[in-house]
Amino acid sequence: MNVNRRRWMPILAYAVTFAATAGRAAPADETLDFNPSGIRGSLVLCGGGRLPEAVRDEFLLRAGGKDARLVIVPTASGDDTVVADAAEVVDIWLSRGAASATVLHTRSRDEANDEAFVAPLTQTTGVWITGGRQSQIAAAYSGTLVERELLALLDRGGVVGGTSAGAACQSRVMIVRGKIHDTPGLGLIPGAIVDQHFLARDRKARLLEALDQHPGLVGLGIDEGTALIVHGRQLKCIGDSSVTICFAASTGRPAGEQRLEAGQSTDLTMLRRQALARTLPPFPPESPPPPVVARGALVVVGGGRLPEEVTERFIELAGGPQSLIVVLPTANPDPLGPEPPDGKFLEQAGASNLRVLVARRRSDVESPEFLDVLKEARGIWFGGGRQWRFVDAYEGTRAVAAFHEVLQRGGVIGGSSAGATIQGDYLVRGSPLGNEQMMCPGYERGFAFLPGTAIDQHFAQRNRFADMTGVVAAHPQLLGIGLDESTAMVVTGQRAEVIGAGQVHFYDRRQPIVEGKPDYESVSAGEAYDLVERKPLAE
Repeated sequence: MNVNRRRWMPILAYAVTFAATAGRAAPADETLDFNPSGIRGSLVLCGGGRLPEAVRDEFLLRAGGKDARLVIVPTASGDDTVVADAAEVVDIWLSRGAASATVLHTRSRDEANDEAFVAPLTQTTGVWITGGRQSQIAAAYSGTLVERELLALLDRGGVVGGTSAGAACQSRVMIVRGKIHDTPGLGLIPGAIVDQHFLARDRKARLLEALDQHPGLVGLGIDEGTALIVHGRQLKCIGDSSVTICFAASTGRPAGEQRLEAGQSTDLTMLRRQALARTLPPFPPESPPPPVVARGALVVVGGGRLPEEVTERFIELAGGPQSLIVVLPTANPDPLGPEPPDGKFLEQAGASNLRVLVARRRSDVESPEFLDVLKEARGIWFGGGRQWRFVDAYEGTRAVAAFHEVLQRGGVIGGSSAGATIQGDYLVRGSPLGNEQMMCPGYERGFAFLPGTAIDQHFAQRNRFADMTGVVAAHPQLLGIGLDESTAMVVTGQRAEVIGAGQVHFYDRRQPIVEGKPDYESVSAGEAYDLVERKPLAE
């Protein structure tokens, strides 16, 4: 029944039945083709124990504050306590100023699939799931209209919160009594396993065991008195303790662990990519392909102002001003706008057949319209910004193969700043959390237009010499390349010609390091470098 302000009667608005429910089949693999933008709406996942005031405030704020229309789900409670538990929770939220609260509870899957039963969920701004046994929540609601309406609530910007079992049931894979439960949870948080009372009950071992059975998922161990706030792709810890982020062991990698303290944030998509990377062979391989562009050419620019000779060379390599050139401004944040300015410099230099493609969703990137343009292109320009956005938009799609096909038919790929780094094999500065982290698990794979390399930009101007030293020390099989601003490396075959205003710096760990001397070799404009032999070329 609906509860307005402080009125509530201990009578459930919908029939409460206690029919037994058969277990459902294990969920489909969550690790494939996920949306890098994360979830719509918000989740408030509480680890149990005393709920801090800050957690309550956060949930109510995301539900609309004084305009919040809440639904309370007490189904995890025992049969003899469900009414009392529901009444207590309703009183708590109404006392904090919520506009209304409605109790939703059943043990019958038939009822959970009844449109009249789920009607309150279509109008709510927030749902709170109480603690108890998450198996009871899954038995009643997993795969039903209730689950569908919870997802719809998130899609329209609402919030789902819960504590203890009410948090654990929100992942698809659930741990019940130390084991993976046969019936899946609600799947509100993608790509993760949620465990509660984590530090208080020493549950790390059981979470790691669950991750071993589901490689590619992230473990989120939430301690008591603590909540993990999920909004979009951001994860934020609030409360009294911490959230422990766990990764399964894999070939060549021990189990991983990160701690998120109160007030700290991280990125869900980054964590999911990190978990997925552990299911693949280690990267980079010990013997990467040689840095050769067999056909076509690359124009790799270190950022800053583009000299005219760089722009002119790119247009020339694309086949001239009439050739179709595709500009990808995707490394910039949303909203991109219908006509981003990224291709203006090419237009000003005389290119008359430009197409700016702003699509970044997988369905749009893999559409015939998008791919057909790439099939006709003679040049592609990757714009500046943050290189991880290129990964989110294109990795794993047919677009990456289409980019490589431009080279195979003799075209050119160019880019500046982020658009330079993405051309390498190993992606540096790929973290969505900031550009200071050189090596970010989950965002380590560039598009490998220039195999066997790691490419950095704004090099001398931002004094990034030591940064590349760290990368090649960790991965000596790579050729490290650092480009100064207003400087380009034009690559054909295994030859890299330097043009522009500055230098390109090459790091070759096959050569011994001499104390007191640079661990790189600098090549100036007008000079060239052999990428396979790793030495300057006499002109």
